Amino acid sequence: MIDILFENDDMIVLNKPAGLFSIPDRFGKEASLKSLLQAKYPNIYTVHRLDQHTSGLIVFAKNAEAHQQLSELFEGRSIEKKYVGLVIGLPPQSGSIEQAIMEHPGKKGQMVTHAKGKAAHTTYEVLKYYKRFAWVSFQIHTGRTHQIRVHAQHLGHPIVADELYGDNTPLLLSAIKKKNFKLSKAEETERPLLARQALHALSLKFNLGDKAYSFEAPLPKDLTAVLKQLDKWNS
Repeated sequence: MIDILFENDDMIVLNKPAGLFSIPDRFGKEASLKSLLQAKYPNIYTVHRLDQHTSGLIVFAKNAEAHQQLSELFEGRSIEKKYVGLVIGLPPQSGSIEQAIMEHPGKKGQMVTHAKGKAAHTTYEVLKYYKRFAWVSFQIHTGRTHQIRVHAQHLGHPIVADELYGDNTPLLLSAIKKKNFKLSKAEETERPLLARQALHALSLKFNLGDKAYSFEAPLPKDLTAVLKQLDKWNS
């Protein structure tokens, strides 16, 4: 479950699986990446977070000094953070979204674009179009909660299977194959190809001290399988 991509005296860079909390939730009942790490590293520091159902790159600091330096990097604009995701519909080839984000006044834990929120900037580029979906590269220039998911919704092309900002509908093979799909005799209901938001933290680039760092997390099996089916049936 713990996939360490890089480690030195200052930090640990991991590829977080979808479904695992970055840090303990407020009830402390479910496992988190941080709690798993603390078994080996008692003094581990949270630098940033990924949503529970987002996979990909996450960084933890191993000492207070590195924690301060990394936290300042992630809060500022001097770090390159790229994600990839599958969105519903066919957005323009590229674009820039600058819409402030704040917590929804009536829904705790949910965010919304609003002029009174904190400044948020996302740029994107479509990597490949399919008939009803697009595979998109996102770069976030600020670090607001749920930023890509909220901005994708604002664009009118939410992340596939997003429970808060999309249609909360798992991606089924029947939605891709359409006319050619048949349920096997052994199955009463169709199992989803993807039941979590189709979003992955792909790469990070930053300078820490006099060293430049660059990391990339390979796509997990579920997103790889989805893209394979899209390439086969829906391009």
